[in-house]
Amino acid sequence: MSNKTVFLAITSASVLIFSYGLFVGQYHIFPYDLLQDFKGKVFDDKKSEANLYTDKYIYNVNPSELIRIDTKFDAIEKKNSIINYIWSGVGFPYDMFPSNIDEDIFDEKLSNLGNLKRVDKITIEMEYDVNSISYLLIPNVTNNKLIIYHAGHGEDFRQNDHILEFFLEKGFTVLAFSMPLTGMNNQPTVNFSEYGTIKLINHDRFKFLESQKFSPIKFFVEPIILSLNYIDKNYHFTSYYFVGISGGGWTGILYSAIDDRISKTFSVAGSLPLYLRSDPQNYGDYEQELPSLYSIANYLELYVLGGYGKNRELVQIFNKNDPCCFGGQISELYSNAVKNTLENLNVGSFDVYVDENNQHNISDITLKKIYQYINS
Repeated sequence: MSNKTVFLAITSASVLIFSYGLFVGQYHIFPYDLLQDFKGKVFDDKKSEANLYTDKYIYNVNPSELIRIDTKFDAIEKKNSIINYIWSGVGFPYDMFPSNIDEDIFDEKLSNLGNLKRVDKITIEMEYDVNSISYLLIPNVTNNKLIIYHAGHGEDFRQNDHILEFFLEKGFTVLAFSMPLTGMNNQPTVNFSEYGTIKLINHDRFKFLESQKFSPIKFFVEPIILSLNYIDKNYHFTSYYFVGISGGGWTGILYSAIDDRISKTFSVAGSLPLYLRSDPQNYGDYEQELPSLYSIANYLELYVLGGYGKNRELVQIFNKNDPCCFGGQISELYSNAVKNTLENLNVGSFDVYVDENNQHNISDITLKKIYQYINS
């Protein structure tokens, strides 16, 4: 048999097989049922593997054993250790202030907000030319309380003007932030003798800035501290609250752990302990999986510290059907451990609220719930 004949035979057979396959899929003829059974077994096996992962690495973990805070001294010591890590032993920057304040600016994106008297722009310059631009939104009619609102990854806080307006209408002054490198914040380039020029386009590139004397984690929290230092000096609010979504919710967790000025923190879809992350291969962005930070204080301990203190509370809020991050009710596996720790310390509180929301955002229901928490 010639090569040409063999080639024609193979081609013809391939065409027949392909055509028959199309008929099998369209008309469910033999061996459609067998293929479906095989497909089901494959997916069942994958589900079984997932269950094995869940059983072994989640349900066998005792969250109470991960919380290394038994006394008030432990809480204070752990808080100070985090501060020393972020500022390399220099200490909490109570005496630092913003680089520039522009009072009564005009921003068309926020021009239609209700009960808005004026907008002040706060600019903070940090190492490696990384900056932070936030807005202080001052209402016409005020309740003399401040809300820190922090947007998530890739967001400009001005996108969520309905959230800003909700709190303004309630009389809150709002201090609004975007995450580093996002929103109105810059994305500088850094020249390294080891690597060359690298543009800081996302948080993962912060790892190139790490050293024994510098922690990029300061980019996430220092702008808030300096802004509050300025506000402490120039205003007389009765209390400060923190509301953050996604990466902003993560920021609220860390920030409330180190700054007792925050009375109540509301972290929406902001984090879970690392062992409860749904994808064992992906724990999150740079700041969410940094071993040098979480070896000092893991997530459960940050939750304790965020709620620790007189008249302080941390509330984690999850969207039950969140298509992005930290959905469902898995917080039930650790919430009691955090609550019990704070009860034993006899100061501060922790709570979890699950919204039926199927979006990765702060729903109107959640906004109303936060307002109830604040007034409780």
